[in-house]
Amino acid sequence: MTPAGHRIVDAAEELFYNRGITAVGVDLIAEHSGVTKRTLYNRFGSKDHLVAAYLTQRDERWRSLVRATIDACDGAADAVTAPFEALRTWCGTNTRGCAFINALAELPDPAHPGHRIAASQKLWLRDLFEDLATTAGCAHPAALATRLLVLHEGALAARPLPLDTLTGTTALARALVEGALGTPGRLR
Repeated sequence: MTPAGHRIVDAAEELFYNRGITAVGVDLIAEHSGVTKRTLYNRFGSKDHLVAAYLTQRDERWRSLVRATIDACDGAADAVTAPFEALRTWCGTNTRGCAFINALAELPDPAHPGHRIAASQKLWLRDLFEDLATTAGCAHPAALATRLLVLHEGALAARPLPLDTLTGTTALARALVEGALGTPGRLR
């Protein structure tokens, strides 16, 4: 991507995340990125493709953080709840909830490229929970993965509220994993 392309996506990310995808037009993005509207359209073709680029860039950063958090775990059982630990780090700079939940709410058409990326991100996380649970030897890893995804997404959805739901949610996730392992109190 060209330097102008990076500036456009960075400006779009800030504006889409803080103001909402449907509330932000390409004129404002062009202005904030210091390019012309023509340059924006030459690089991305449409606002829909720019939304997809914004969500893709965000998804790559999130997946990288999750993988690094998993790699830092002491064992396979601890790795199952690593996405909750990654969320603690992620939420330090992302105070308006989940960009992917927000995108799914704003872009209800499953054919929209942004909707597809946001939905894919959620399904990736569910599949990751299942893979980690399987590796750890948890009973019923698919069911556990769905429960962990619901907890994770609930913590994200509650993020804009003045509540610390992440601490309790992480503890509940650990309890679910311990129950699936048959080892209460084992995880840190």
